[in-house]
Amino acid sequence: MTKQSKKRMKQKKQTWNDMSPGGKTLASVVGVAQIVLATSAWRDLAKRSAAQVNGPKGLWAAIIAINWVGPIAYFVKGRRSNT
Repeated sequence: MTKQSKKRMKQKKQTWNDMSPGGKTLASVVGVAQIVLATSAWRDLAKRSAAQVNGPKGLWAAIIAINWVGPIAYFVKGRRSNT
């Protein structure tokens, strides 16, 4: 472990009250975007039949819970095209 990484570990984590108003706004926007993305993916998954999904729907439901990566993976790889 390097001295820099040890120093970072000792630093106190920033709390919500320590954040600037701009930082709070950014964190809020990113959080809302994540929730909207996951909700959209779960809603789409619920409305599709099993034949329209690549793989088990239960597995995709769990994958969608993984922040950012899960919903994007579902929209890119989880849905079968209508053609």
